[in-house]
Amino acid sequence: MHTGAGLATVHPVTVPPAPPPSEAVPVGRLDGRVAVVTGAAHGIGAATASHLAALGALVAVTDKDGNAARAVADSLVAGGYDSVGLTCDVSQPDDVASMVAAVVGRYGTVDLLDHNAAWTDFRSDLDAEGVDLDTWDAVFRTNTTGGLCLVRSVVPLMRARGGGAIVLISSGSASIGEHGRVAYGVSKAAIEQLGRHVATRYGRDGIRCNMVAPGFILTRSAARGVPEAGRARLARQNPLGRLGTPEDVARVVGFLLSDSAGFVNGQVLRVDGGLTVAPRLAGSD
Repeated sequence: MHTGAGLATVHPVTVPPAPPPSEAVPVGRLDGRVAVVTGAAHGIGAATASHLAALGALVAVTDKDGNAARAVADSLVAGGYDSVGLTCDVSQPDDVASMVAAVVGRYGTVDLLDHNAAWTDFRSDLDAEGVDLDTWDAVFRTNTTGGLCLVRSVVPLMRARGGGAIVLISSGSASIGEHGRVAYGVSKAAIEQLGRHVATRYGRDGIRCNMVAPGFILTRSAARGVPEAGRARLARQNPLGRLGTPEDVARVVGFLLSDSAGFVNGQVLRVDGGLTVAPRLAGSD
């Protein structure tokens, strides 16, 4: 139609309707899906394994400490869930391959992966001048190369199933400068880039990959390593006025692995109460 002098012709536009909300899968559920969680004997990994089981997943609890991993799995089985505990040192490629083969032997495939295993040595992971090179190599073997080996092992299985979901656990150390822990921080920045690669390369295969970057999380080991006064100071510095818990991280991992996050891919979700984006709070010393 003619719209008058100086105005363009307006053509009608047909906007397709939004797809109806899915009612087939309850929000966040993982019923029947096979999940592998590394570093799952304690802390964030154990909380994640428990949360995924509660969402309906069949959970392989894996850790370098196989006895502790089996204890976590046994507790899940006692609660009515389907779980198996396996020994796996992710810094050893043969261990990763054997672990994934064991999961496939029990459950038939792998649908979900949460790479939580990580390591550093605070005594030798110092600054760029002082870091021990053996420590540097060992940190990368666990935190980064371990992630690569896991991805290589599970992607073909996920592709054959028509898709899957991966979460790589990063850290606030990947995006801030620190006076020490150079190997740990760089390894976590590298795991984020690995995740972006996986998201880009394998998205067309239906495989999503996201990263979770926790801040200071009050695990039992953290509680032992940081005095009560230090924990109180850290809580005051956080915009939410508290420290994170393993369950805070586990719930985010569960969301990212679920269909509720079906259009979330290649992202870093920071689970730190806003600490990395907020200025130092006045009166927090």
